[in-house]
Amino acid sequence: MSVVEQYARAHVVTDADLVEEEHEAVPVILRYDPETDPRSVRVRLPDTHEWTFSRSLLEQGLRAPTGAGDVRVWPCGRVQAVVEFHSAQGVSVVQFESKTLLRFLRRTYMAAAKPVPH
Repeated sequence: MSVVEQYARAHVVTDADLVEEEHEAVPVILRYDPETDPRSVRVRLPDTHEWTFSRSLLEQGLRAPTGAGDVRVWPCGRVQAVVEFHSAQGVSVVQFESKTLLRFLRRTYMAAAKPVPH
């Protein structure tokens, strides 16, 4: 089983940000390691915060609002999805294109299904 790592561009808004018309897209790393934790995905934000949460939470959140613990996911219109992270430092709201997250999830399921070579 191989690690899936995908770079994505997303818009990040934290509760510390000033109100602005448009936020710049930033690089975000999506990661899945079936050997270490086959049920979880990781999202690393540019400020080196890394969040680990259920892969099924991400999948469900693309269809309907859902959340567990400090992470919430919901669809935003027809082509975007929002992942919201809560921490002691505040709240970060990360807006992705849904197709980016779907492509990542598809790759994670393919990686998990690959047989281990002998």
